Formats: sequence, structure tokens, C-alpha cells
Amino acid sequence: MIKPLAIVAYEKLLPGTQLVNRLQDLGYRVETLADITKLTATAEASRPMVVVADLGDSSERVLQSISHLRQNAATSHLPVVAFSKEPLASREGPASKAGVTLLVSDTAILNHLAQCLERALQLD
Repeated sequence: MIKPLAIVAYEKLLPGTQLVNRLQDLGYRVETLADITKLTATAEASRPMVVVADLGDSSERVLQSISHLRQNAATSHLPVVAFSKEPLASREGPASKAGVTLLVSDTAILNHLAQCLERALQLD
């Protein structure tokens, strides 16, 4: 059986590398994305099960890339889990508008990754 693929975009080495390791521990293949502007093209070519993105210092670029992902018919269905070190209340509106499926803190995603993925992958 082929392992599901997760695309992970992060800026900071920590928690990014920890997140990659935990995804691999959960049975995912992981493709890291250094240039968030290539998210839609990468997702269209790789066909991941989920996208995990850091809203770090470049949150506007990340949210714009997620919005483009949502506008593409081939990738619009992908669940996107975004995480942020900054207070989530300040990010909820823009993240929701861009199409983020689940927004969590950087500590929550590391401590509760399996639950975050399960929630993001639930079908309505």
C-alpha cells in the first residue's frame, strides 16, 4: 500500500522539522515546500492527501497561495492545516477567507498532530 502524501511548508526549522518527523511517524510521505508560491503547482503534480502550512512571518504570501490552491479545480478539495505562533484570533478571519480548513497553534499541531489531521480530513 502506498503511504499518503503530505505537503509541508514551513519557515522556521523548529517546529518544521519536528512536524515532518511526526508526519512520517504517522505513516505519511512528506514533501517539503521551500517556495510557498509553488503550492498549487506542486499539489496538482504530487496529489497530496493534506497540506500543512506555517503562517509564520510570510503569512500574507502563504494565505495567498492557499487561496490560489482553493481556486484551482484540481486542488480545491485538499484539506489545509495552518499553524501559527502568533495569537490565532488575529489570524482566523484571513485564514478562513483564504480557505484554511483548520487553524491551530504551533504547539497544538506538534502535540496533537494526529487529531488535527483527523479533524481536517473529516468529510462533511
